[in-house]
Amino acid sequence: MATTLAVGSARAAEIDGAAMSVAWGVPFVGMLLSIALMPLLAPHFWHQHFGKVTAGWALAFLLPFALVYGMGAAGVNLVHALLAEYLPFVILLTALYTVAGGIYVRGNLRGSPGLNTAILAIGAVLASFMGTTGASMLLIRPLLRANDNRRHQAHVVVFFIFIVSNAGGALTPLGDPPLFLGFLKGVDFFWTVRHIWGPMLFLTLALLAIFYVIDHRLMSEKGETDLPDPTPSVDVTGTQSRLGFDGKLNFALLAVVVALVLISGVWRTPAGFEIAGTHVGVPGLVRDVGLLVVALLSIRLTPARVHQANEFGWGPMQEVAKLFAGIFLTIIPVIAMLKAGVDGPFGAVVRAVTNSDGSPNPAMYFWATGVLSSFLDNAPTYLVFFNTAGGDPGHLMTDMALTLTAISAGAVFMGANTYIGNAPNLMVKAIAEDRGVKMPGFFAYMAWSICILLPLLAAITWLWFMP
Repeated sequence: MATTLAVGSARAAEIDGAAMSVAWGVPFVGMLLSIALMPLLAPHFWHQHFGKVTAGWALAFLLPFALVYGMGAAGVNLVHALLAEYLPFVILLTALYTVAGGIYVRGNLRGSPGLNTAILAIGAVLASFMGTTGASMLLIRPLLRANDNRRHQAHVVVFFIFIVSNAGGALTPLGDPPLFLGFLKGVDFFWTVRHIWGPMLFLTLALLAIFYVIDHRLMSEKGETDLPDPTPSVDVTGTQSRLGFDGKLNFALLAVVVALVLISGVWRTPAGFEIAGTHVGVPGLVRDVGLLVVALLSIRLTPARVHQANEFGWGPMQEVAKLFAGIFLTIIPVIAMLKAGVDGPFGAVVRAVTNSDGSPNPAMYFWATGVLSSFLDNAPTYLVFFNTAGGDPGHLMTDMALTLTAISAGAVFMGANTYIGNAPNLMVKAIAEDRGVKMPGFFAYMAWSICILLPLLAAITWLWFMP
């Protein structure tokens, strides 16, 4: 969510994307290919040095950019990426990761197809009210524990990413970054739920049904639950552990996180200050400082036994922070070229969403926004096509409601197509791997999304966005 909060607040860092060559996108492509291939081809090297690889690709963009455009322009864009986008993003993720990591679900849940499906359904509901990141961080650990005695676990995490980390966040601006960006641009808070509930309900119910069938079949295999259950059935006193929550204070802190983000979106004031051309607004500053305070309070007030029971550690958060640092820097020229519209190197993509008579094509808006959101940050991608469709929220919510629905749904739903389509995807993957789950690699995960998601997305296109 935080990636969107400062979009549009700093214009001094903008560059002329129309004059850029597609070659400027090579470091970004290299970054994506490193995430996709190196864990497969050189897993030990990647695990030990992914931060250095990330820094290398960032420098592969920054140094040539400084030579061509000057040190001043490079510094302005670096500061903008850090202050207006990356730091708010990481601060929010850190707060959610810390607070959710301080909530422990007691009791030895048994990962049956029915229970797993119920957890995914609950997560889908929570995602639209506490954000896909918050819901993901809250529920992924108990779901992993519930299935820790099974031979097949990866499919549970994959569907968790599909449903909780993405599709479930489609109903309100609190759910996913692109929708919050639309809210900041003037889209009514409840417009989204009125127009996207149909596609969201169809996608979520279909995914839950498919998951139940797959999970039931795997559960029926001989030896599926023969592994020893590492989750104790008794607590530290030796009594039977009952279902419940430890670290309940973090529920209140989670509400504070949601309130801080929401207030920063509705609090409009020009007050702030400039750092190297980037405007740091008071609402955003209050939000980020407040989130850091919430994270510190959670660490301070959560009993150590809760973190120990949750196997809480900073490894997954560090991995996401390092990888997205490289993504946020190398994506600078790619977003600039997209913002150039029909005059930029990616003009063909922008022209593809318009019919021959000049009217918008909702189906093409859905897929263009979605495909780019699968590999780029879905918040600026939403902004590009929001502006391509005219950028007037009043007109988009009424006469062009179907087009805005297509843009919103594409940005949210198709963030599930890859691990990097939405930040919670990579965090959930890292937590699962930290717990010993052998997750599919980048392309293997895409095989899941192509086989499961794409037919459902095609059905949504036919049912909602075709003329």
